[in-house]
Amino acid sequence: MSELTSVKEIIAFQEQELQKLLHYLSLNSPFYKKLFSANTINISDIKTIGDLQKIPFTTKDDLQKYNSDFICVAPVQIIDYVTTSGTMGEPVTIALTDKDLDRLAINECNSFKTAGGSNVDIYQLMTTIDRRFMAGLAYFRVGNGIPELQWDTIKRISPTVIICVPSFILKLIEYAENNGIDYKNCSIKKAICIGEPLRNEDLSLNTLGNKILEKWCLQLHSTYASSEMGAAFTECAEGKGGHLPAELLIIEIVDENDNPVKPSELGELVITTLGIEGMPLLRFKTGDICRVYTEDCSCGNRTVRISPVLGRKKQMIKYKGTTLYPSSLYDILDTIDEVNNYQVEVYTNEIGTDEILIKIDCQLLSENLEKEIKDRFRARLRVAPAIQFVKSDTLNKLLFSAMSRKPLKFIDKRTPLI
Repeated sequence: MSELTSVKEIIAFQEQELQKLLHYLSLNSPFYKKLFSANTINISDIKTIGDLQKIPFTTKDDLQKYNSDFICVAPVQIIDYVTTSGTMGEPVTIALTDKDLDRLAINECNSFKTAGGSNVDIYQLMTTIDRRFMAGLAYFRVGNGIPELQWDTIKRISPTVIICVPSFILKLIEYAENNGIDYKNCSIKKAICIGEPLRNEDLSLNTLGNKILEKWCLQLHSTYASSEMGAAFTECAEGKGGHLPAELLIIEIVDENDNPVKPSELGELVITTLGIEGMPLLRFKTGDICRVYTEDCSCGNRTVRISPVLGRKKQMIKYKGTTLYPSSLYDILDTIDEVNNYQVEVYTNEIGTDEILIKIDCQLLSENLEKEIKDRFRARLRVAPAIQFVKSDTLNKLLFSAMSRKPLKFIDKRTPLI
């Protein structure tokens, strides 16, 4: 939506689109037909965004158990399929129509504009299209990985913006330094980053973001997205949170009791998709914990913004009286030069509480390294998890499963509550 659109106009537009969505679901969605009937919901009673609270949430479990019941079109209308990464359970298949692919393209265009892009920019796309990845489908690519290929393309076409997982920028830098490439004076000026956070809860750059900028003066834009929503929250140049794509999503933030939180309070992000034809979602609980900023952004865009995701609701750890999310552990480990890679495992101990074991692959294993790592945890978090040093090939087998698109940095082996 235009950055000059007023908040009142944005809400009016969303509520108009919500009416269309409810009518569409009532006619075409097996899952939502059953949900409306079972809960005696008259969709004509749902007129405002606030009225959404009259409708039950849709959960990841619903999507996993009744995946095909969410499809609203005939098989002949389905143009492509993507799957979720499955890092939090069984992967979900998302069906897309031609119209959905157009919507995805609109999202990417608007995302680039939010990040200050224009028609004079050349974008080099470093995402993958294999394993039915939504981001790969949205962008296509020059080729994921392979820094040599990326630098060859940069030399040939002089792109101004790269789209990639931010940790891959460090690999680009390492390759450039090892091969005499003057990367600081190349054509690249900006990076739109997907898949990994760049900022802390207070919107300052996290360890990864700082490591990149220490080496390469790029303008970094963090994004947040998922296959289920088919849209992205993108930072503008102000770096004050990801702007809501208001024409594509309605959002809510709810507390642990599923009640709306107050402005700027942490809660779980709930999304309702607008304009999707194949598999629309109504009040879908993402499981991601964040907050919403409602004050105007100095960039002029009137949409609300979301903070960096603090963690996933299911990943919250209560360890020795301290509440943690895996991201707080990652941020410390990423500052330790000796650490090549790691995996965080959480399990239930003999007294029924959470226990943490971090498996670490190190470059040089010194006598005092374990103590030094634990001291860093105590200094930042007041607690120190157990450490286990493992060989590189052993850890890689744990991190990269055959079907996963992302490294499995977090393993949850806790006993489910009955």
